[in-house]
Amino acid sequence: MAVKKYDAIVIGAGHNGLTNGAYLAKAGLDVAVLERNSYIGGATVSRELYEGWTYSNCSYVCSLLRPELVRDLELPRHGLQVVPYGGGVTFMRNGDYYGNFYDHERQYREMARHSKRDANAYERYTADVMKQTRLIRPFLLKTPPDPTSLKLRDLKDLMEYGKSFMDLGEAGLIDALKFWTKSVGDFLDEYFESDVIKAHLGGTGVIGTALGVYSPGTAYVLLHHYMGDVDGNVGSWGFARGGMGSVAEALAKSFQGFGGEIICDADVDQIIVRNGKARGVALKNGTELYADTVVSNLDPKRTFLDVMDEKDLPGEVIKKAQNFKIRGSSGKLNIALDGLPSFTGLDQGSPLMLGDYHFSDSLPRIERAYDDWKDGTWSKDPYVDVLIPTQTDPTMAPPGKHMMTVFVQYCPPKVHGNDWTAEDKAGFEKSVIDQIAAHSPDFKDLILHCETRTPKEIEAEVGLTEGNIFQGELTFDQLLFNRPFPGYAQYRGPVKGMYMCGSGTHPGGGVMAAPGANAAREILRDLRKPNTVPEGYADD
Repeated sequence: MAVKKYDAIVIGAGHNGLTNGAYLAKAGLDVAVLERNSYIGGATVSRELYEGWTYSNCSYVCSLLRPELVRDLELPRHGLQVVPYGGGVTFMRNGDYYGNFYDHERQYREMARHSKRDANAYERYTADVMKQTRLIRPFLLKTPPDPTSLKLRDLKDLMEYGKSFMDLGEAGLIDALKFWTKSVGDFLDEYFESDVIKAHLGGTGVIGTALGVYSPGTAYVLLHHYMGDVDGNVGSWGFARGGMGSVAEALAKSFQGFGGEIICDADVDQIIVRNGKARGVALKNGTELYADTVVSNLDPKRTFLDVMDEKDLPGEVIKKAQNFKIRGSSGKLNIALDGLPSFTGLDQGSPLMLGDYHFSDSLPRIERAYDDWKDGTWSKDPYVDVLIPTQTDPTMAPPGKHMMTVFVQYCPPKVHGNDWTAEDKAGFEKSVIDQIAAHSPDFKDLILHCETRTPKEIEAEVGLTEGNIFQGELTFDQLLFNRPFPGYAQYRGPVKGMYMCGSGTHPGGGVMAAPGANAAREILRDLRKPNTVPEGYADD
């Protein structure tokens, strides 16, 4: 039964769906964003799963969110406050640790304590990574050109891309091509000799990725995590006050301020296609909502293999969606603590406590953790990214209490090809808690509640296929005009009036909001509406 016809319907109230809806509504369209859950945010969500504690139970830190979009949609006015956190530490098996300080001189002394050669090499390393950051950042809020197209717009954009690469010079171009295809382990080996320094820097090359530190392409994953910023400080990370759900809440308020409508408990069964054109969506409860523009914030597999009828799609699209690489490799623990834990050798007042904690002190240890994943099981010696955000944002727990967020590599979508059992989940949880407790004598005694998520739980709640946080691997064959696959990398689907705006499109995953904004620009272009989407500021 038809309820209402909108100008546009967006499937999924994650941060990209809300961003897309906001810019369409800002252009004067009547837009509805549909969410299958009773709450918004997708993976960008804050939830009270233990009384008194607010968990950022999926995404947990903020940096990649594009500042152009934050300013343009006035997200701070709608309640978003991102507080940078400092420090970071990797604990070593011998009882020592490597500390990451934001103070330049202190950082040099700490690196020199492990290797004076590495301390001197760090300046060259950061300069080289920043060179790659400057190369890619201008293209985050632009539609990737189609290299097979002869359209004037694509040819012009290709020339712009080419000029950026040619401006690097011959040596710089060689370095860029090597960087984009190299493993993070091989890249770091060119600069550093200390195992713990390489491990501390290299972990970001595998976060959310079904690859190891010596797998080609993981150097780019490091760059993907490096190119964000907080308050203009490139490479910095921060906590959204109130948890990551604050990002989605601010986007929702901005969207609603432009007249947009959010409908929760609206589980889409199928995109309605008639005569080769999208006409709306059918919900699983039987309701039909109509619109001539339908935008999917779902990953490419769910978009083309779940909510679209096979008969409405070209055979090549179905095959490409089936072959699109979305492999689950991550798990998550959210832990309510009765107090602040202590860590061996580290004073609780140290600025290092405010940052992230790691316990893998060499690249081979991280690679062996990946070997477990390849064998079809969770890592017995996992790589973990641990943070206690309540030290910076005390609103997330009762006074004197704390919340710990633990991101885990590696964790498979199935265990030896079988569905996860309660025993498997308990074993995975134990491996992570034991990893932390080996360096924190009072940690286990402080645990009041632990919420453990394997890819099974992440997929069931958030809708991310296999729990892949990027909606698809960030490998060179799935970037730019290859994301999600050639011919469909400019946010348009194979059906007229149907679009994609999720992290499975350019420029990829993370709480960035760029895919949603870029897709809105292309939709408005097709509808011949004024463009409301910024394309970058001169001071970026």
